[in-house]
Amino acid sequence: MTPAARIQTAIELLDGIIASARAKGPPADRILADWFKNNRFAGSKDRRAIRELVYGAVRDCGPVPQSGRAAMLRHAETQPAILELFDGSQYGPAMLGEDEPRAAAGIAPDWLEARLHASDIGGADATALLGRAPLDLRVNSLKASRQTLVLPDDAEETAAPHGLRLATGTNVEQWDVYRGGAIEIQDTGSQLACLAVGAGPGETVVDLCAGGGGKTLALAAAMEDRGRLVASDTDRGRLSRLAPRAQRAGATIIETRLLDPGKEREALADLEGAADAVLIDAPCSGTGTWRRNPEARWRLDQAELERLIALQLRLLDLGAALVKPGGRLIYVVCSLLNEEGAGQFAGFLNRFAQFEAAAIDLPLGTARGASLRLTPSRDGTDGFFIARADRS
Repeated sequence: MTPAARIQTAIELLDGIIASARAKGPPADRILADWFKNNRFAGSKDRRAIRELVYGAVRDCGPVPQSGRAAMLRHAETQPAILELFDGSQYGPAMLGEDEPRAAAGIAPDWLEARLHASDIGGADATALLGRAPLDLRVNSLKASRQTLVLPDDAEETAAPHGLRLATGTNVEQWDVYRGGAIEIQDTGSQLACLAVGAGPGETVVDLCAGGGGKTLALAAAMEDRGRLVASDTDRGRLSRLAPRAQRAGATIIETRLLDPGKEREALADLEGAADAVLIDAPCSGTGTWRRNPEARWRLDQAELERLIALQLRLLDLGAALVKPGGRLIYVVCSLLNEEGAGQFAGFLNRFAQFEAAAIDLPLGTARGASLRLTPSRDGTDGFFIARADRS
């Protein structure tokens, strides 16, 4: 493909991504994957260049752009050489007209950027949300040690006890150590959230919103595969991915439970007042993960945020019923909004007098009362709010 043809292809893909964001359809990575699968004439260099153009444009636009072309012209503000390729050549973009609209710059749609500022996320902290995330690994202590593990590429240790960091794009899924379960892909911030649970051998631990099980596997390793670990979720597809991952990791104590939305308490009745620790990694706006999913900020609206806040409240109430006296509840969201973090947790403490906020000792993070917040700019991790409450 010519450079101009790559630009035009990226514009067309951006049109699809914008339309999908507005309709709450497939995410950008799936749209790109489908295009690459159906257009085999695009070689590896073409695919890499198109992907860079698409995500560069997405990152450079704040609110949802009018069109893919407007988004690409905004990207050209930071990559001026792109303008020379609007030359009207075959398969390339049409020549520029006078005063063509450019998409607006910024961090996010105006209402969402205002919420971030109100949550003390502005300036460099906000800009870093749209940077590029590194590739972090967790060494699975059930099978290996960070000190002795040999990898095909050089890696640096992170602040997490079992964490390693590699260059973005490293294809670790093809490594024997990955296929053998010695390593898992997991952001350092996510690893530290698991560390905050303090899970130990022989305990009963509930991962209430387990999803695909990344944190569940980290908890199983922390428990040395001894005790009872219940991983529950309402998403059958995501939860079904946990069993093969657990087998590869050598984790045998994990029990999965598919929950029926609205009837979760009945499905977990046998665990009421029985858990040493309950981890609530709640569904959220994902503002802390924009480095990986930058178009996600175009999908979020105020109604969806309110729905998520209500769901988080319900999950906290559900989790509280599972914690035994002397046990602990750990609340985590990959959001930097106060409504989902400190404000949500304060409301929980007001509703449940038997729970008291407990300090969290982690190697990274900025205090938010007794809780912690991780940010890309300060900690080099995804954004997280992490809180712990102990039951009397």
